[in-house]
Amino acid sequence: MADEADDKQPNGSEESEENGTQEDDITFVDGQLSYIGHDAAEIPEKLITDYASITRRLDLSFNQLQSLNGLDQFVNLEELILDNNCFDENLKFPKMESLHTLTVNKNKITNLSNIVQNLASNLPGLRYLSMLGNVACPNQLSDHEKDEEDYRRYRFYVLFHLNNLKFLDSSPVKLEELAEAKRVGPFMQIIKGTAETLIEGGKEEEDPTGYTPLPESQRKVDDHKGSYGRSKYVYYGRHSEGNRFIRNNDL
Repeated sequence: MADEADDKQPNGSEESEENGTQEDDITFVDGQLSYIGHDAAEIPEKLITDYASITRRLDLSFNQLQSLNGLDQFVNLEELILDNNCFDENLKFPKMESLHTLTVNKNKITNLSNIVQNLASNLPGLRYLSMLGNVACPNQLSDHEKDEEDYRRYRFYVLFHLNNLKFLDSSPVKLEELAEAKRVGPFMQIIKGTAETLIEGGKEEEDPTGYTPLPESQRKVDDHKGSYGRSKYVYYGRHSEGNRFIRNNDL
């Protein structure tokens, strides 16, 4: 009886068990394939060989994915869910003409430049994108030091590169947003300094030549000097009242 039961196993089931992928871990219903919460570091071979050609929606959330090797085999894919994985800004998508929805929420993307250029080149049909929960997507819910202005700059930069989007993160894309993104988007990229460009301890390096821009004879603190003249500029801002508190001996 054991031999008869073994003959009824699905094709490839023995191999899938050896690779840690069992048929019971996979859910496939009406073109929708789910493989959620199995700590997979890459797309399991069984998903590719058995389901790639018939899958329209693929959910790989809550794994440990760092690579999309084999995704190009999903030639009819329209929706891809990659939330809660380990993708960073080096994430690259293959050419996928049919894909219109992508979510990569709560990954490890810290820089937008590479990923948005890859999306623009390889996912021409992309209309719905969500990147919430990544460092590259400044949001008050994930970082209390960020504000609405940080998020606006992020949206303008993304929409400048992906101007066919209809929905970004949690809100639809408006026509006025697209117009503003076209105008200011190229200037919204945030460039972070490297360790080599920062001065250790926040202190300036000393010049070995001893050069200083100050005059040789420095004035004492209470030795004030000033100059008088007529200015052609008059400031009427809300902070201008502070000028009345300047005394003559402060000039």
